[in-house]
Amino acid sequence: MKMDLNYLKKLIKMLDTSDLAEIEIEEEGSKIRLSKPRPKISQNIPTVQLPNFFEQNLAGSQQSGTAKDEQKKEEKKEDITPSENIMEVRSPMVGTFYRSPSPDADPYVNIGSEIKSGNTICIIEAMKLMNEIESEVSGKIVKILVENGQAVEFDQVLFLIEKK
Repeated sequence: MKMDLNYLKKLIKMLDTSDLAEIEIEEEGSKIRLSKPRPKISQNIPTVQLPNFFEQNLAGSQQSGTAKDEQKKEEKKEDITPSENIMEVRSPMVGTFYRSPSPDADPYVNIGSEIKSGNTICIIEAMKLMNEIESEVSGKIVKILVENGQAVEFDQVLFLIEKK
């Protein structure tokens, strides 16, 4: 199929005037994908001068919160003990981690779940696309290191699997 220039112009105009970031159309064996960069939102947030009483209390609570966060990170590091028999499943992308295909569905896996190579173990949403993450090995889920709905980084450890 030959692309009609007027049709293409209409698609571009539709994309420019809408809130869509991209559009992909497939017709009669031809495929076209148009995308636009997402607008950067900048905000000027005014600074507010806090009285000394509030500054002291705020600083104290931030330090204790930070200390608790660091302690949790250290605990998690100690618990992770990869070996020849334990495999780390790492995130292949930045996105949002989901344990189930929908909010009301059961999780793909739980601690103790027996899995086979190729089984879907979670979803990572990136740019409104749901990416199913499959296990590369057969084994048992030993540990789930990410909470449902949590943002994950590229190469972050998601699961520990005891290989069979």
